[in-house]
Amino acid sequence: MKAVVFDEFGSPRKVLRVEERPLPEPGPGQVRVQMVLSPIHNHDLMIVTGHYGFKPELPHVPGTEALGIVEKLGEGVTRLDTGQRVTGGGSATWAEYYLADAASLVPVPASVDDATACQLVSMPLSAWRLLGELQVARGDWIVQNAANGAVGKVIARLAAERGIRVLNIVRREAAVAELAAEGIGDAVSSEHADWQERARAITGGAPIRRALDSVAGRASDELMDLVADEGWLISFGALSGRPVQINADNLLFKRATVKGFWAAKPSTFHTPEQIRAALVEFVQKAGRGEFKLPIADVFPLERAAEAAAASNVAGRAGKIALEGRLG
Repeated sequence: MKAVVFDEFGSPRKVLRVEERPLPEPGPGQVRVQMVLSPIHNHDLMIVTGHYGFKPELPHVPGTEALGIVEKLGEGVTRLDTGQRVTGGGSATWAEYYLADAASLVPVPASVDDATACQLVSMPLSAWRLLGELQVARGDWIVQNAANGAVGKVIARLAAERGIRVLNIVRREAAVAELAAEGIGDAVSSEHADWQERARAITGGAPIRRALDSVAGRASDELMDLVADEGWLISFGALSGRPVQINADNLLFKRATVKGFWAAKPSTFHTPEQIRAALVEFVQKAGRGEFKLPIADVFPLERAAEAAAASNVAGRAGKIALEGRLG
């Protein structure tokens, strides 16, 4: 089978290649899945560059989420059938076939499009878990940057269901219109010199209790400027490639708290049963057409390096994905 591989950490454009590998054999509790579509997430690329929270042994096949077809069952697997369409987390998903724990996979009905189905775990579940850890109530305000990203959009939708108000910060005025077209309001573009004043006008002076920072660098302090006394800033990413920068005054005089969130760590706020129920709910919503996650472009495995470069282009209308289906 064909698989994307890297032998050294570095720029995905330089180190990703495709090689022939033997079909993996499922062990007890595992299944072999024929990959249909696998999205490229920021954390996937960080793993390739060696800047993620862990470094895999090399050579390594990247990819952490996919939509696929169950092709072979391992010993003891009874809740899935061969030929079944499934989504879920896994490892080494940037290949024609990959292994996954049967317990981590969720069956997906035909009513869910491939683009949405291949993204129903990583980003939505991170957003769901993060909202649960914010400890905010109906009517409270939170603020997030990179609001037009996959996680940002899911947070805005889930928060709306819970009555939580979200101030959405983006970098382009066009992104404000893009969010509005998807039913997401209360957005402001930081390209305007007075964007913080515009943001405060949206909240009407109500206190903003939490800030979700996916950018880092100076953007962290800009969010903290908006946070109320004793508020939190949660670091969720570093799209700027820079360290979190926060003025000491914002920390000291607001008695603010800075926390990190990493979805790869087991949740201490939610049980495995609650997490699985959330995944099933995502699938059900997608099946009813209430939940869509777009894919901007699809590349074959042989063009993985090119796909990785495309995933770094700003203003995309969705994720970049790799296609693995044979034929």
